[in-house]
Amino acid sequence: MYVAGFVVGWFGMRVRAERADSPVTRAKVEDLVFYIAVGVFAGGRIGYMLLYDFTELVANPVSLIYVWRGGMSFHGGLVGVLLALWVFARRTGRTFFEITDFIAPWVPPGLGFGRIGNFINGELWGHETNLPWAVVVDGVPRHASQLYEALLEGLVLFLVLFFFSAKPRPRMAVSALFLLLYGIFRFAVEFIRMPDNGVYFAFGWLTKGQVYSAPMIVAGAALLVLAYRRRT
Repeated sequence: MYVAGFVVGWFGMRVRAERADSPVTRAKVEDLVFYIAVGVFAGGRIGYMLLYDFTELVANPVSLIYVWRGGMSFHGGLVGVLLALWVFARRTGRTFFEITDFIAPWVPPGLGFGRIGNFINGELWGHETNLPWAVVVDGVPRHASQLYEALLEGLVLFLVLFFFSAKPRPRMAVSALFLLLYGIFRFAVEFIRMPDNGVYFAFGWLTKGQVYSAPMIVAGAALLVLAYRRRT
């Protein structure tokens, strides 16, 4: 699923690089994909251990490299990618937000494929439900929250960003819209998704995923407003 996401992103960015206003040449797309891959895997793994399995990391620091056991965090991967893009932008003489606006529409396909992978792997199920589209897991009908996220974070987010970025937008606007919508979609689905390790963060309903997504909503909204104010 990771490979599928990178292939779709690579193809989409190569097409996008043909536009006159592209900050990345077609020849540099492969380099950009490499930077993104490093950020995704390093950030995703480190983020997972810090945010969701810190006890194991402290008890056995070598577990950080136990990738065959699974465990990748979107929020950690996002930080890893942002750091990688900052390095790429500096080395190519571009601004940070020029690069993030360029890749933002091509991140959702990778997210969608990743959630389908969660479904195939039988993990991250939702709460019990009697709805007709429930999936029976160990005899219990549950929300297929992975597929809900694949639809929202993958398909819907891609379509919105693709058409939004089809026309010139103020710098930061595309990146801001990605942060805002992803945060909203993830926060909403967390209400029907089982909490990590079966434990809520607070109030008997707040999950870690919601805690980590809330700043994305705030930052996305603030950057979107700032982007359009700066244009005027």
